Amino acid sequence: MLPKTYECYKPILELLADGKEHTREEIIEHLARYFNVTEQERRMRLQSGNDFIFINRIGWAIFHLRKASAMENSEDKKGIYRITQLGLDILEKNPEVIDYKYLNLFAGKSEESNNNHSTEQPPEEIIAVQLEILKEKLKDELRQRILEKSPHFFEKLVLELIVKMGYGGSFEEASKVLGKSGDEGIDGVIKEDVLGLDNIYLQAKRYNPGQSIGRKEIQSFVGALHGKGARKGIFITTASFTKEALQYAENIKDIKVVLIDGDKLLDYMIKYNLGVRVDSVIEIKKIDSDYFEEE
Repeated sequence: MLPKTYECYKPILELLADGKEHTREEIIEHLARYFNVTEQERRMRLQSGNDFIFINRIGWAIFHLRKASAMENSEDKKGIYRITQLGLDILEKNPEVIDYKYLNLFAGKSEESNNNHSTEQPPEEIIAVQLEILKEKLKDELRQRILEKSPHFFEKLVLELIVKMGYGGSFEEASKVLGKSGDEGIDGVIKEDVLGLDNIYLQAKRYNPGQSIGRKEIQSFVGALHGKGARKGIFITTASFTKEALQYAENIKDIKVVLIDGDKLLDYMIKYNLGVRVDSVIEIKKIDSDYFEEE
């Protein structure tokens, strides 16, 4: 399990307590050993995909220790650190835990300064968590809107989504090959690409979230695909699929069937901007290291 930012404070100071200068890489490797961080954990990224979570937390831990004057940069070397007298004094007290509050109170910082920072997560991770909360709220609203609309609207939504994902050519072309609708779902066929080199058959079921699609419904769909001589199909529902249905679809040998449940449907709608719009954009700036490289 990855350490929290504040849990890195003490082992960093303990490494630097030998009085020598240590590189950022040495600090990272020391903490990886100290916390038994696996290679898989080291490769875990922030939701943005730009930074590794482990490296990012260490970066914030170093930042906090420097702001508290417990460690400092080498005067003439980039990315190299050493402990300060205050850092040694903290270790001499040998507290069981050094968190952000302890660190700053020891350094004589105000209580207000402590309240403005999280000891649990770096800002990027807090933003990611809040974005996920907003996304879940948006998905709930989308689900409700879909269930309130007519079966015809659901047919249009499914076709528009498939087209936005790059299949079926244009929406007008996909609409022309739409089959008969019934039981609040659609049965249709779209082109796999703009040239129409292969067809993909669709079936959609607009059910309440508490309902589920079982193996029997998927078998029936596969039978229909066989009857058409088709090799590819997409089954979309606002509900969910049973475990048996998922296993059956995964083990089909001669036909590829993709199952899209209500949660995936909403994720795709958000990803491909169907029924949603951008409300605001927040830019997070970081240093452009290339700019500061001297030839």
